[in-house]
Amino acid sequence: MRPLKTFAAALALSVAAGAALAQDAAPLVTIVTAEHPQTQLMAMVLTSQAAQQGHAVRVLLCGPGGDMALADAPEGATAPQPPMGASPQALLTQLIANGATVEVCAIYLPGLGADASVLIEGVTVAQPPAMAGAMAAEGSIVWSF
Repeated sequence: MRPLKTFAAALALSVAAGAALAQDAAPLVTIVTAEHPQTQLMAMVLTSQAAQQGHAVRVLLCGPGGDMALADAPEGATAPQPPMGASPQALLTQLIANGATVEVCAIYLPGLGADASVLIEGVTVAQPPAMAGAMAAEGSIVWSF
């Protein structure tokens, strides 16, 4: 019976440590510019994992990465991929539903000759001063894919 008590105590400490880490988790800015669907998907997988670990998440989509935010996105952004059958856009919308801030680069839509009406719900246009501040803030983590 003693190993069970030891395991329970270790589990309780682990959960408590995880909760403490979540409170102190640095904000994360994920930047996606990659065109390749696997890279886009992995960026969303890792960002989702960080969010689950308590990091406040902000995602910046530029160039081909911005295509994930289009209501009429290219097949690469919407096609299910192995091994879980998820797509980059599906995980992006899940991040949004879970409270992540998702923005396209300020020059993305003008480059397409479009306005914000072409974006999926929950995606806005980044304001360069605010995004620069988020990226440069002390303690921020910036990932680029």
